[in-house]
Amino acid sequence: MTQCSSDAIEFKRLLKRSVVADFMGGTITSDAGALLLDQTEEALCLLRRAAGCFRDHRDGDLIEHSVDDLIRQRVFGLALGYEDLNDHDELSRDPLLAAAVGKSEPSGEGRRCRRDRARPLAGKSTLNRLELTGSEAGAGTRYKKIVLDFAAMRSLLVEVFLEAYEHPPKQIVLDFDATDDSLHGRQEGRFFHGYYGHYCYLPLYVFCGDHLLAAELRPSNIDASAGTVELLERIVPAIRRRWPQTQIILRGDSGFAREPIMAFCEVHDVDYVLGLAQNSRLTAEIGEELAQAEAEWERSGQAARRFKDFCYRTLDSWTRSRRVVGKAEHLDKGANPRFVVTSLSPEAHAARGLYEDRYCGRGEMENRIKEQQMCLFADRTSTGWLRSNQIRLWLSSLAYLLLSALRRLGLWGTPMARSRCDTIRLRLLKIGASVRVSVRRVWVSLASGYPLQTLFHRIYRRLQAAIARRVFRPLRC
Repeated sequence: MTQCSSDAIEFKRLLKRSVVADFMGGTITSDAGALLLDQTEEALCLLRRAAGCFRDHRDGDLIEHSVDDLIRQRVFGLALGYEDLNDHDELSRDPLLAAAVGKSEPSGEGRRCRRDRARPLAGKSTLNRLELTGSEAGAGTRYKKIVLDFAAMRSLLVEVFLEAYEHPPKQIVLDFDATDDSLHGRQEGRFFHGYYGHYCYLPLYVFCGDHLLAAELRPSNIDASAGTVELLERIVPAIRRRWPQTQIILRGDSGFAREPIMAFCEVHDVDYVLGLAQNSRLTAEIGEELAQAEAEWERSGQAARRFKDFCYRTLDSWTRSRRVVGKAEHLDKGANPRFVVTSLSPEAHAARGLYEDRYCGRGEMENRIKEQQMCLFADRTSTGWLRSNQIRLWLSSLAYLLLSALRRLGLWGTPMARSRCDTIRLRLLKIGASVRVSVRRVWVSLASGYPLQTLFHRIYRRLQAAIARRVFRPLRC
C-alpha cells in the first residue's frame, strides 16, 4: 500500500516514481563519527581531567548528569559542529551521542522525570551551568553550582602537551600571538580596537606546532603582549621540570619585542626570535643592502633581498644591545625592509636562515588560530561576562585538542594527516547511521555507502592501540 505522511515533501519524479521525503525514518544520527571522538578521549583522558577542574556543589542525590557527562557532551558537540547551547535541546535526544558521552541508558528511558524519558542527555539549561556559574558559587547558591578552577584548567593544557611526547624533544618553539574576537553586544571587557576597527576581545594564544598550550581571553584596551611574562612564568617552569635539557625558543611578531619579555627569556635561559618594528635608525642600518636589492630588482625584474646582521639598542626602552637581523627586500611595489631581534647566535643561525626558516615559520600558528576560531567556534563569546566567555574559549580549546589528538594518533601517514578540523569533521564525523538500543547492545549501523570505510577501520585500530599502550606519537614543533 502507498504510505503517506502529512509532512511528506515531494521533490521530483523519476518516470513513474516520485522522490518523497519525510522525517519518519526512526532513530537515525548524522554524527556516527562521534564514536571516534570517544575513542580519542579514552586514549587521552583529556575531558575526564577537565571535569576534575570543576568543583560541583550540587546535591549528589539529585544529579542525573555529572560534570564529566556535561563536559563530554558540550565538547563533543563543538567538535561535531554544534556551536550553540540551543542545539543541545534537540541533540539531547540522540542515542548515539549519549552512548559516546557514556550514558548507560542511551535511550533515556531511565530518566526520573517522565517528560525527559526520550532525552538521555542534558538540555541547554543544564549545560549553561558550566559556563555561567560565578567564581563565588557554593552549595548554598540556588541554581548554578559548578565552579571552574581557572588555575587547574591552565595547568591541564600544559600537562596534556607534555604528555604528547614519548621522549623529551631537543627543541621546542613556543609561538605567541594575539588576535581579535569580534563582539556585537555590550559584553564585559568590550572595547574598540583601532587596529582591527571594531569592538572586540584580544585573546592571547600559545601554540607549539599543532598543540595549544594557552588561550587567554583579554579585553582589547591593552598592549598585544600583555600577560606574556605571566604565561612564561607558568609554562616555562612546567616544561623545565619535565624536560630540563630541552631548548625553548619563544617566537612572536613585533608586538612581543618588549624589554620585560626579552629580559625574562635572558634570565631563564629561553631563546627568542621576535619581529621588530622598523624605524629610521633600523632602516638606515641596512641602507646599503636596500640599495643593492633595488639594483638587482632593476636588472632582473624579480623580487630581490639581502640580509644584514648587526647589534642594536633602542634609545631608552631596552637595557642592553641585542642581535638584530635586517631583511633588505625590494619588490615591484618598492622597498620592504623587515627586522628580527633574537638571542640565537650567528654561528648557529645565519641571518637568512634565521629569518626565512625560523621566524617566518610562525605563520603556521596563524592557521591554528583560524582553525580554532573558524572551525571550533572560539569566537562564540556572546555571554555578558568575561569569565563565562573565557570558559567558552577553553571549551573550544578542549575540542581543538581532541580533534588534534585524533589527527595525530589516527591519521598519521594518511592523506588526511594535515587536514583541518572542519575537514576531519566533514569526512570522518558526519556519518549517517541508524541506532538501535537493545537490552545488551547499542547497534550503530553506519551508512553502507560511506566512502572512507577502510580509513575509518584503520583509525579505530590505531586508537585502540593508543588506548592499550598510552603512548602517543610525537608532535611536530
